[in-house]
Amino acid sequence: MQDTPPSVPDFTQWPSFPFEGDLRVKQLDDPVPVEPPRRGEGNRECTACNAPDEAYIWVGERWRVRAMDRPTGLPMVLILESRSHFDLGDLPNLLAAELGVMTVRLERAIRSLDGVARVHVNRWGDGSAHLHMWFLARPYGRLQLRGTFLSLWDSILPPIPESQWRENLAMVAAWLAEFGGRPLAEPPRIQWQAPSSFSSSPSEGAMAGDEETASVIEAAEEIPEPQDEDAAGNDADPIRAS
Repeated sequence: MQDTPPSVPDFTQWPSFPFEGDLRVKQLDDPVPVEPPRRGEGNRECTACNAPDEAYIWVGERWRVRAMDRPTGLPMVLILESRSHFDLGDLPNLLAAELGVMTVRLERAIRSLDGVARVHVNRWGDGSAHLHMWFLARPYGRLQLRGTFLSLWDSILPPIPESQWRENLAMVAAWLAEFGGRPLAEPPRIQWQAPSSFSSSPSEGAMAGDEETASVIEAAEEIPEPQDEDAAGNDADPIRAS
């Protein structure tokens, strides 16, 4: 006789639940006798230990903060990692005490960004044995994103503009650097391009100095150019020569 699947839990009716329509609960798999090793456990390589500082937005003596490799649906998603290879329950007293300080400091830094109402702090340790704490920013006014499903909404929402994402990263890194460490995230470059031509039509407004400027230009055009700089006794331009 087949097992009767469990009924759909009440949280599917919460306003924050991201899905709608007919839902069905999966059958629970049988437990395994031995759990597989995580990354950084047993003979498996530790990704965090092998990552260079340049992969992070801020680094300190004992902690590092990294971001995703692309813009996220939420205003900010960051991960706080210990530099040394410890899991949460293995932290020595010094790092355990600093974890509280770093958690509060990073939460404040993210919450200082425009448009951030709350910062959710989560710890999942099933994928990696190296301590990593998740920080997820909930957008201000988005009440539907409140609660335990915020991490799901991050994968559903369209990503924020990359320029805004990079600016947020740089601001958080600079905020943390006020208390020490080294910021590595840089703000986006300004996409500026000089105009190919200037218009002096009356509709754009005539400047008082336009006639004087034109006279200077005409006078400059009348100055003859030397035919040969060396022949005139002048050395070649050192800037252009270099």
